Amino acid sequence: MTYQQTIVEAGNAIGRFQATWNGIEPESVARMRLQNRFRTGLDIARYTAKIMREDMAAYDADPAAYTQSLGCWHGFIGQQKLISIKKHFGSTKGRYLYLSGWMVAALRSEFGPLPDQSMHEKTSVAALIEELYTFLRQADARELGMLFRDLDAARDSGDAVRAKQIQTAIDNFQTHIVPIIADIDAGFGNAEATYLLAKKMIEAGACCIQIENQVSDEKQCGHQDGKVTVPHEDFLAKIRAVRYAFMELGVEDGVIVARTDSLGAGLTKQIAFTREAGDIGDQYNSFLDCEEVDEIGHGDVLITRDGKLMRPRRLPSNLFQFRSGTGEDRCVLDCITSLQNGADLLWIETEKPHIEQIAGMVDRIREVIPNAKLVYNNSPSFNWTLNFRQQVFDRWQAEGRDVSAYDRAKLMGVDYDGSELADEADERIRTFQRDAAARAGIFHHLITLPTYHTAALSTDNLAREYFGEQGMLGYVKGVQRQEIRQGIACVKHQNMSGSDIGDDHKEYFAGEAALKAGGAANTMNQFAA
Repeated sequence: MTYQQTIVEAGNAIGRFQATWNGIEPESVARMRLQNRFRTGLDIARYTAKIMREDMAAYDADPAAYTQSLGCWHGFIGQQKLISIKKHFGSTKGRYLYLSGWMVAALRSEFGPLPDQSMHEKTSVAALIEELYTFLRQADARELGMLFRDLDAARDSGDAVRAKQIQTAIDNFQTHIVPIIADIDAGFGNAEATYLLAKKMIEAGACCIQIENQVSDEKQCGHQDGKVTVPHEDFLAKIRAVRYAFMELGVEDGVIVARTDSLGAGLTKQIAFTREAGDIGDQYNSFLDCEEVDEIGHGDVLITRDGKLMRPRRLPSNLFQFRSGTGEDRCVLDCITSLQNGADLLWIETEKPHIEQIAGMVDRIREVIPNAKLVYNNSPSFNWTLNFRQQVFDRWQAEGRDVSAYDRAKLMGVDYDGSELADEADERIRTFQRDAAARAGIFHHLITLPTYHTAALSTDNLAREYFGEQGMLGYVKGVQRQEIRQGIACVKHQNMSGSDIGDDHKEYFAGEAALKAGGAANTMNQFAA
């Protein structure tokens, strides 16, 4: 519906109560409606799910159409990302937000900072989704509010051409609302608990839920040791629980990302139930590290394999151990079974960013599921500089090139910056997402914890300058002057916090009697230039 159509619709509604509603302006109602396009989280979930499905189809047609996101831990962070994306690129197409369970645990828990072990309050995940969309909707209201003010100014000056241009911009306004890929960890309990939490997340606006195949009560960060996986049937029950939640709430296009941690997980808590040789439980058990036994010992847990009695290796923790070197095979099986049972996208957690390692597994998966595609964690847990310099070193060495000027173990050193090897490594890092999208089936690239690190880095820089010799210049030169010159929206922090939106509402409600904050004495006017 266009701006003018919305005004007409509001006017018709008001007209039915003309005797008592004559103080309500149709155009003001239209503006408020356009500034609040999404009424509920389910409106958002349905809208963004459609975007994701269209993007997935576009990627299937052309791998160059991969998508990206950055992780957030606060609504303001997510809002500023989308404002920046619109400012620099003019469109939010292909750009999402990622909600990281790691950052929720580390930064949002009432217990204080926690490791990524599903110890934080599970409702804090849904609360963050709601918070992110609250801030994104406010970004819509703010930008549209500025357009409305420009429209009024054009009308007041009699510039009909300018007014028409602004009205077209209003009609073609692109929302800041984008898909959020939301981390539900391992489901925070059994399948029923997973279903209940998934509903909360979807009602808050999530169109995409990522779930992993670790044991809920033993869950670890994907880049730490001690990971414990569950049998496939247990994981598939949780995938189905999430799908039921989407379907119950009418979000039929909802997207499920099935994450496997099997590459780095050497343990399982359960021996899978199996009915017959070769079934999914038997395949899971085939990876167990076992020894043949002739005599049953006290407390032994035994299985049969190829007609032989076998004792799975059980640790004092009561966990069972997989055979070394089976991680990739287990990942491939995890991915195939997940896609065959309701998942839409895959996430393979790896220990390093190596395209051929990922592609090797994806090639095997695509032998069974031709359109299999991944979400990939471009993780800050990787030392990207060292990894890629070592990859280049290894390739050069394999090609017979002279690498005597380089010490492979010390390639992180600043002395190598600017070298031919370092430059090639940086170029590979620069093109990693494009190359991995084409070669390794990666539809979506994300960085889980970027703003955790950027907040720490920028705070360290400010503290060094402000509390050191630079004093106030440390803030002015390093922060405010850069905000002004780079056109950072929140340099006008009163406007960003909603002060101008509030002034508009005061005028709607009280007319000339409105006491507004944005008058001549507002110091934000110093930033008008």
